[in-house]
Amino acid sequence: MTAVLDHLAIGTPSLADGWDLFGGVLGGNWAYGSDSPGFRWGQLEFAAGPKIEVLTPTGGPDAAFLERFLAARGAGPHHFNFIVTDIDATLARIRAFGIEPVGVNLEDPTWREAFLHPRSAHGIVIQVAEPAGSPPTAPPPREPALPGPPARLDLIEHHVSDLDRATRLFRDVLGGHLDAASAGAADLTWDGDRRIRLVRRDGLPHGGALHHVSFSRISGSFSAQERDRALLLAKGLGVTLELAG
Repeated sequence: MTAVLDHLAIGTPSLADGWDLFGGVLGGNWAYGSDSPGFRWGQLEFAAGPKIEVLTPTGGPDAAFLERFLAARGAGPHHFNFIVTDIDATLARIRAFGIEPVGVNLEDPTWREAFLHPRSAHGIVIQVAEPAGSPPTAPPPREPALPGPPARLDLIEHHVSDLDRATRLFRDVLGGHLDAASAGAADLTWDGDRRIRLVRRDGLPHGGALHHVSFSRISGSFSAQERDRALLLAKGLGVTLELAG
């Protein structure tokens, strides 16, 4: 069984700011997306690192999970997604670790999935999924701006109350490679360039919270105007950015 950090999903009442930030300013290219029951979503990919997904509710009973999230917390990071080659083995490892998955749906052979609740996954939903075949293809919506200069998604920093257990979850259960560790932090990677840094911090609700996401330009650096625009859009999306250079 292998697992790869595929994307970080951001919940928002409107997708437009997501397109503007992650595409227009940060150079993400449309990967794919669709209308699913209760929500609309799209993913952007970068020169390196995991993808970013933005999703918004579209109403009806299937939108309840995302509407509850937005009502309680506002726009912000919603989940990590890990693509796995064997979800049955993954679920066995999760349960052996002492976590009972929720929302387990193994009926659709094209997309078998399960979730870890934030209370057991250090403050954020974790989705594990085993797809079959090629990713869905769909043209981009009209809203995304032309992508800006290419950038890398260098790092997702996530703060946790229990660093040891969080490290073991992301390493032993979710397949991360532990690149560096200290008394206060642990760096894990998937496929070399998909990186999460776990940082110990006390007093966090549900034991964790996503702290920031770091980007850097492939060539050159972000202008002062781009930085101002990015930080403004990120604030509306409930995401903290660090822009290198």
